[in-house]
Amino acid sequence: MISGLFDQTNYVAAKKMLDATVLRHEAIASNLANVETPNYKRLDVAPSFQSQLRDAMSSNSTGQIASLQPQISTDATAVSNSADGNSVQLENELLQMNKNFVEHSLETQLVTGNLLKLRLAITGRSA
Repeated sequence: MISGLFDQTNYVAAKKMLDATVLRHEAIASNLANVETPNYKRLDVAPSFQSQLRDAMSSNSTGQIASLQPQISTDATAVSNSADGNSVQLENELLQMNKNFVEHSLETQLVTGNLLKLRLAITGRSA
């Protein structure tokens, strides 16, 4: 029964997306810390992760989803608007941080939902 709750495709995918949002937060923190560092290039989660996750979810293979590892890479779409070559834009980073926070909250709720089901099964009450 317990493995049935935690081997569902949506649960495993939510955990992987949660891993990616945590990693994205680290990238955003690094970007903000280096907003005035000459020639610093903006970091983000590698864009390939999103497509790999989508492909793994369409295959309905929890093993394939679980094996995915999001990684930080240089954001190739970020261009420098300053003479020092830095590609970080403060306003954009703050916007991305807020967006990432909302995504993290949603993913946490998805993961917590399964844990609440387990709690209900064990105790007979939801809270």
